Amino acid sequence: MLQRYILCWLVASSGLAWVWPRLGIAVDPFTAAAGSLNALIVVTMFCVGALLPVKEVNDVFAKWPRVLAGTAIQYLSMPLLAWGVVSVLRPAPEIAAGILIVGCVPGAMASNVLTLAARGNVSYSVTLTTSATLLSPLVVPLALWLTLDDSMQYDGAAAVKLLLIQVVAPVVSGHLLNRFSTGFRAVAETWAPTVANLSILIIIAVVVAVKRDDLGRAGGLLLVALAVLNAGGYLAGYFGAAGLRFPEGMRRALTLEVGMQNAGAGIVLADRLFGAASDAVIPCALYTFGCMLTGTVLASIWQRKPPFENAEYPSGIRAVTEQETDSTPQM
Repeated sequence: MLQRYILCWLVASSGLAWVWPRLGIAVDPFTAAAGSLNALIVVTMFCVGALLPVKEVNDVFAKWPRVLAGTAIQYLSMPLLAWGVVSVLRPAPEIAAGILIVGCVPGAMASNVLTLAARGNVSYSVTLTTSATLLSPLVVPLALWLTLDDSMQYDGAAAVKLLLIQVVAPVVSGHLLNRFSTGFRAVAETWAPTVANLSILIIIAVVVAVKRDDLGRAGGLLLVALAVLNAGGYLAGYFGAAGLRFPEGMRRALTLEVGMQNAGAGIVLADRLFGAASDAVIPCALYTFGCMLTGTVLASIWQRKPPFENAEYPSGIRAVTEQETDSTPQM
Protein backbone atom coordinates (compact mmCIF):
# COMPACT_ATOMS: atom_id res chain seq x y z
CA MET A 1 0.00 0.00 0.00
CA LEU A 2 2.72 2.49 0.97
CA GLN A 3 4.89 1.71 -2.06
CA ARG A 4 2.08 1.62 -4.58
CA TYR A 5 0.56 4.96 -3.57
CA ILE A 6 3.75 6.75 -2.58
CA LEU A 7 2.77 9.99 -4.33
CA CYS A 8 -0.52 10.15 -2.41
CA TRP A 9 1.26 9.47 0.89
CA LEU A 10 3.85 12.13 0.01
CA VAL A 11 1.17 14.76 -0.53
CA ALA A 12 -0.76 13.70 2.58
CA SER A 13 2.22 13.62 4.98
CA SER A 14 3.74 16.86 3.75
CA GLY A 15 0.34 18.53 3.68
CA LEU A 16 -0.20 17.55 7.32
CA ALA A 17 3.22 18.95 8.22
CA TRP A 18 2.25 22.18 6.46
CA VAL A 19 -1.06 22.74 8.28
CA TRP A 20 -0.09 21.31 11.70
CA PRO A 21 0.17 24.70 13.50
CA ARG A 22 -3.43 25.47 12.47
CA LEU A 23 -4.70 22.38 14.30
CA GLY A 24 -4.09 24.06 17.66
CA ILE A 25 -1.93 21.24 19.05
CA ALA A 26 0.89 22.46 21.30
CA VAL A 27 3.45 19.81 20.35
CA ASP A 28 4.69 19.75 16.75
CA PRO A 29 6.08 16.23 16.07
CA PHE A 30 7.45 17.28 12.69
CA THR A 31 9.75 20.03 13.93
CA ALA A 32 10.62 17.88 16.96
CA ALA A 33 12.00 15.25 14.57
CA ALA A 34 14.35 17.70 12.83
CA GLY A 35 17.37 16.26 14.61
CA SER A 36 16.73 12.82 13.14
CA LEU A 37 17.36 13.68 9.48
CA ASN A 38 20.87 12.26 9.38
CA ALA A 39 19.81 8.96 10.94
CA LEU A 40 16.81 8.72 8.62
CA ILE A 41 18.89 9.04 5.46
CA VAL A 42 21.27 6.34 6.75
CA VAL A 43 18.32 4.04 7.38
CA THR A 44 16.89 4.81 3.94
CA MET A 45 20.11 4.12 2.08
CA PHE A 46 20.74 0.93 4.08
CA CYS A 47 17.33 -0.34 2.98
CA VAL A 48 18.11 0.63 -0.61
CA GLY A 49 21.31 -1.42 -0.46
CA ALA A 50 19.47 -4.34 1.12
CA LEU A 51 17.07 -4.41 -1.82
CA LEU A 52 19.64 -4.22 -4.64
CA PRO A 53 19.42 -7.55 -6.50
CA VAL A 54 22.77 -9.36 -6.61
CA LYS A 55 22.41 -9.93 -10.35
CA GLU A 56 21.87 -6.25 -11.06
CA VAL A 57 24.93 -5.23 -9.08
CA ASN A 58 26.99 -7.83 -10.94
CA ASP A 59 25.71 -6.35 -14.19
CA VAL A 60 27.29 -3.00 -13.29
CA PHE A 61 30.66 -4.68 -13.89
CA ALA A 62 29.61 -7.09 -16.63
CA LYS A 63 27.94 -4.41 -18.76
CA TRP A 64 30.09 -1.48 -17.69
CA PRO A 65 30.33 0.38 -21.05
CA ARG A 66 26.60 1.12 -21.29
CA VAL A 67 26.30 1.67 -17.55
CA LEU A 68 29.23 4.07 -17.56
CA ALA A 69 27.84 5.89 -20.60
CA GLY A 70 24.45 6.35 -18.95
CA THR A 71 26.01 7.49 -15.68
CA ALA A 72 28.19 9.97 -17.58
CA ILE A 73 25.12 11.42 -19.30
CA GLN A 74 23.45 11.88 -15.93
CA TYR A 75 26.42 13.45 -14.15
CA LEU A 76 27.23 15.73 -17.07
CA SER A 77 23.75 16.87 -18.07
CA MET A 78 22.09 17.52 -14.70
CA PRO A 79 24.85 19.64 -13.08
CA LEU A 80 25.23 21.60 -16.34
CA LEU A 81 21.48 22.12 -16.60
CA ALA A 82 21.31 23.26 -12.97
CA TRP A 83 24.23 25.64 -13.53
CA GLY A 84 22.58 27.00 -16.69
CA VAL A 85 19.26 27.58 -14.92
CA VAL A 86 20.97 29.35 -12.02
CA SER A 87 23.10 31.46 -14.38
CA VAL A 88 20.08 32.63 -16.39
CA LEU A 89 17.48 33.11 -13.64
CA ARG A 90 19.91 34.26 -10.92
CA PRO A 91 17.94 33.30 -7.78
CA ALA A 92 19.14 34.10 -4.26
CA PRO A 93 22.48 32.41 -3.42
CA GLU A 94 21.04 29.82 -1.04
CA ILE A 95 18.22 28.92 -3.42
CA ALA A 96 20.79 28.66 -6.20
CA ALA A 97 22.86 26.30 -4.05
CA GLY A 98 19.80 24.12 -3.50
CA ILE A 99 19.08 23.96 -7.24
CA LEU A 100 22.69 22.96 -7.90
CA ILE A 101 22.49 20.23 -5.25
CA VAL A 102 19.35 18.88 -6.94
CA GLY A 103 21.30 18.72 -10.18
CA CYS A 104 24.35 17.05 -8.67
CA VAL A 105 22.94 14.22 -6.51
CA PRO A 106 22.51 10.71 -7.97
CA GLY A 107 19.23 9.40 -9.34
CA ALA A 108 16.33 8.16 -7.22
CA MET A 109 15.23 4.56 -6.69
CA ALA A 110 11.70 5.59 -7.71
CA SER A 111 12.99 5.66 -11.29
CA ASN A 112 13.34 1.86 -11.16
CA VAL A 113 9.67 1.32 -10.36
CA LEU A 114 8.52 3.91 -12.89
CA THR A 115 10.75 2.33 -15.53
CA LEU A 116 8.86 -0.92 -15.02
CA ALA A 117 5.56 0.93 -15.42
CA ALA A 118 6.91 2.64 -18.55
CA ARG A 119 7.86 -0.73 -20.12
CA GLY A 120 11.51 0.21 -20.00
CA ASN A 121 14.57 -1.88 -19.23
CA VAL A 122 14.41 -2.27 -15.45
CA SER A 123 17.73 -4.10 -15.24
CA TYR A 124 19.48 -1.14 -16.85
CA SER A 125 17.66 1.31 -14.56
CA VAL A 126 18.79 -0.51 -11.41
CA THR A 127 22.42 -0.70 -12.57
CA LEU A 128 22.38 3.03 -13.38
CA THR A 129 21.11 3.88 -9.89
CA THR A 130 23.74 1.64 -8.32
CA SER A 131 26.57 3.11 -10.38
CA ALA A 132 25.56 6.73 -9.75
CA THR A 133 25.21 6.14 -6.00
CA LEU A 134 28.61 4.49 -5.67
CA LEU A 135 30.31 7.24 -7.67
CA SER A 136 28.54 10.10 -5.84
CA PRO A 137 31.33 10.80 -3.27
CA LEU A 138 33.67 11.56 -6.18
CA VAL A 139 31.35 13.24 -8.65
CA VAL A 140 28.96 15.27 -6.47
CA PRO A 141 31.60 17.29 -4.53
CA LEU A 142 33.46 18.01 -7.79
CA ALA A 143 30.28 19.09 -9.56
CA LEU A 144 29.32 21.36 -6.66
CA TRP A 145 32.81 22.85 -6.54
CA LEU A 146 32.62 23.67 -10.25
CA THR A 147 29.11 25.14 -10.19
CA LEU A 148 28.62 26.87 -6.83
CA ASP A 149 28.99 30.64 -6.73
CA ASP A 150 31.88 32.13 -4.77
CA SER A 151 29.39 33.79 -2.41
CA MET A 152 28.50 30.37 -0.97
CA GLN A 153 31.15 28.86 1.28
CA TYR A 154 31.48 25.18 0.47
CA ASP A 155 33.48 22.46 2.21
CA GLY A 156 34.25 19.83 -0.43
CA ALA A 157 35.90 17.47 2.06
CA ALA A 158 32.78 17.57 4.22
CA ALA A 159 30.65 16.66 1.20
CA VAL A 160 32.87 13.66 0.39
CA LYS A 161 32.78 12.49 4.01
CA LEU A 162 29.01 12.95 4.22
CA LEU A 163 28.30 10.98 1.05
CA LEU A 164 30.65 8.18 2.04
CA ILE A 165 29.20 7.83 5.55
CA GLN A 166 25.53 8.48 4.89
CA VAL A 167 25.02 7.22 1.33
CA VAL A 168 27.67 4.80 0.11
CA ALA A 169 28.52 2.99 3.37
CA PRO A 170 24.87 2.16 4.23
CA VAL A 171 24.15 1.04 0.64
CA VAL A 172 27.22 -1.21 0.54
CA SER A 173 26.52 -2.61 4.02
CA GLY A 174 22.92 -3.40 3.17
CA HIS A 175 23.87 -5.04 -0.10
CA LEU A 176 26.61 -7.18 1.45
CA LEU A 177 24.18 -8.50 4.03
CA ASN A 178 21.67 -9.19 1.27
CA ARG A 179 24.31 -10.94 -0.81
CA PHE A 180 25.67 -13.24 1.88
CA SER A 181 22.80 -13.76 4.34
CA THR A 182 19.70 -15.61 3.21
CA GLY A 183 17.91 -14.85 6.49
CA PHE A 184 18.60 -11.13 6.20
CA ARG A 185 17.47 -11.15 2.56
CA ALA A 186 14.10 -12.63 3.55
CA VAL A 187 13.58 -9.99 6.24
CA ALA A 188 14.71 -7.19 3.90
CA GLU A 189 12.31 -8.22 1.15
CA THR A 190 9.44 -7.96 3.62
CA TRP A 191 10.30 -4.85 5.62
CA ALA A 192 12.95 -2.76 3.83
CA PRO A 193 10.60 -1.19 1.21
CA THR A 194 8.22 0.05 3.90
CA VAL A 195 11.01 1.32 6.15
CA ALA A 196 12.77 3.10 3.27
CA ASN A 197 9.65 4.81 1.98
CA LEU A 198 8.48 5.76 5.46
CA SER A 199 11.89 7.29 6.21
CA ILE A 200 11.89 9.40 3.05
CA LEU A 201 8.32 10.57 3.75
CA ILE A 202 9.37 11.66 7.25
CA ILE A 203 12.45 13.45 5.92
CA ILE A 204 10.43 15.49 3.46
CA ALA A 205 7.63 16.20 5.95
CA VAL A 206 10.16 17.45 8.52
CA VAL A 207 11.71 19.80 5.96
CA VAL A 208 8.26 21.10 5.01
CA ALA A 209 7.53 21.75 8.71
CA VAL A 210 10.85 23.47 9.40
CA LYS A 211 10.58 25.64 6.27
CA ARG A 212 6.81 26.34 6.34
CA ASP A 213 7.11 30.09 6.03
CA ASP A 214 9.82 29.98 3.38
CA LEU A 215 7.98 27.39 1.27
CA GLY A 216 4.91 29.58 1.37
CA ARG A 217 6.96 32.39 -0.12
CA ALA A 218 8.51 30.19 -2.81
CA GLY A 219 7.97 32.19 -5.97
CA GLY A 220 7.25 31.28 -9.54
CA LEU A 221 10.91 31.78 -10.42
CA LEU A 222 11.96 28.79 -8.33
CA LEU A 223 9.16 26.62 -9.71
CA VAL A 224 10.16 27.55 -13.26
CA ALA A 225 13.79 26.73 -12.49
CA LEU A 226 12.92 23.29 -11.13
CA ALA A 227 10.50 22.57 -14.00
CA VAL A 228 13.18 23.43 -16.56
CA LEU A 229 15.70 21.25 -14.74
CA ASN A 230 13.28 18.32 -14.61
CA ALA A 231 12.22 18.57 -18.26
CA GLY A 232 15.79 19.13 -19.37
CA GLY A 233 16.87 16.01 -17.51
CA TYR A 234 14.26 13.90 -19.26
CA LEU A 235 15.29 15.26 -22.66
CA ALA A 236 19.00 14.77 -21.97
CA GLY A 237 18.40 11.20 -20.87
CA TYR A 238 16.26 10.21 -23.84
CA PHE A 239 18.20 11.90 -26.62
CA GLY A 240 21.54 11.03 -25.04
CA ALA A 241 20.55 7.36 -25.13
CA ALA A 242 19.19 7.78 -28.65
CA GLY A 243 22.48 9.31 -29.76
CA LEU A 244 24.29 6.25 -28.43
CA ARG A 245 21.82 4.03 -30.34
CA PHE A 246 20.47 2.38 -27.22
CA PRO A 247 17.24 0.37 -27.65
CA GLU A 248 13.97 2.06 -26.70
CA GLY A 249 13.69 0.32 -23.33
CA MET A 250 17.11 1.63 -22.28
CA ARG A 251 16.18 5.11 -23.51
CA ARG A 252 13.15 5.13 -21.25
CA ALA A 253 15.20 3.86 -18.31
CA LEU A 254 17.86 6.54 -18.75
CA THR A 255 15.23 9.25 -19.24
CA LEU A 256 13.63 8.54 -15.88
CA GLU A 257 16.98 7.99 -14.17
CA VAL A 258 18.34 11.38 -15.25
CA GLY A 259 15.17 13.37 -14.58
CA MET A 260 14.49 11.95 -11.11
CA GLN A 261 16.93 12.83 -8.34
CA ASN A 262 17.55 11.45 -4.84
CA ALA A 263 15.67 14.04 -2.81
CA GLY A 264 16.54 12.52 0.55
CA ALA A 265 20.26 12.71 -0.09
CA GLY A 266 19.86 16.23 -1.49
CA ILE A 267 17.97 17.47 1.57
CA VAL A 268 20.49 16.05 4.03
CA LEU A 269 23.43 17.28 1.95
CA ALA A 270 22.01 20.81 1.90
CA ASP A 271 21.28 20.63 5.62
CA ARG A 272 24.78 19.49 6.54
CA LEU A 273 26.68 21.79 4.19
CA PHE A 274 24.70 25.00 4.69
CA GLY A 275 22.68 24.46 7.88
CA ALA A 276 19.08 23.49 8.63
CA ALA A 277 17.99 27.12 8.51
CA SER A 278 19.39 27.57 4.99
CA ASP A 279 16.99 28.00 2.08
CA ALA A 280 19.12 25.52 0.16
CA VAL A 281 16.85 22.69 1.35
CA ILE A 282 13.76 24.25 -0.27
CA PRO A 283 14.51 23.32 -3.91
CA CYS A 284 15.34 19.76 -2.82
CA ALA A 285 11.97 19.37 -1.08
CA LEU A 286 10.00 20.93 -3.93
CA TYR A 287 11.77 18.87 -6.58
CA THR A 288 10.54 15.71 -4.89
CA PHE A 289 6.93 16.55 -5.66
CA GLY A 290 7.72 17.69 -9.18
CA CYS A 291 9.78 14.73 -10.33
CA MET A 292 7.42 12.18 -8.75
CA LEU A 293 4.44 13.82 -10.49
CA THR A 294 6.04 14.23 -13.92
CA GLY A 295 7.74 10.83 -13.74
CA THR A 296 4.42 9.14 -12.98
CA VAL A 297 2.70 10.94 -15.85
CA LEU A 298 5.53 10.08 -18.27
CA ALA A 299 5.50 6.43 -17.21
CA SER A 300 1.72 6.31 -17.69
CA ILE A 301 2.06 7.64 -21.23
CA TRP A 302 4.78 5.16 -22.11
CA GLN A 303 2.81 2.31 -20.54
CA ARG A 304 0.34 2.65 -23.41
CA LYS A 305 3.13 2.54 -26.01
CA PRO A 306 5.15 -0.71 -26.03
CA PRO A 307 8.81 -0.34 -27.08
CA PHE A 308 9.35 -1.20 -30.72
CA GLU A 309 12.16 -3.66 -29.91
CA ASN A 310 11.53 -7.14 -28.60
CA ALA A 311 15.08 -8.09 -27.57
CA GLU A 312 15.89 -5.53 -24.88
CA TYR A 313 14.99 -7.71 -21.90
CA PRO A 314 17.28 -10.62 -21.11
CA SER A 315 15.45 -13.90 -20.69
CA GLY A 316 13.33 -13.85 -17.55
CA ILE A 317 14.01 -10.23 -16.61
CA ARG A 318 10.44 -9.04 -17.16
CA ALA A 319 8.98 -11.76 -14.95
CA VAL A 320 11.49 -11.10 -12.18
CA THR A 321 11.02 -7.34 -12.18
CA GLU A 322 7.25 -7.60 -12.20
CA GLN A 323 7.41 -9.77 -9.10
CA GLU A 324 9.72 -7.23 -7.42
CA THR A 325 7.69 -4.12 -8.23
CA ASP A 326 6.29 -3.72 -4.74
CA SER A 327 9.64 -4.34 -3.05
CA THR A 328 11.58 -1.39 -4.45
CA PRO A 329 11.88 1.76 -2.29
CA GLN A 330 10.51 4.80 -4.09
CA MET A 331 12.90 7.63 -3.40
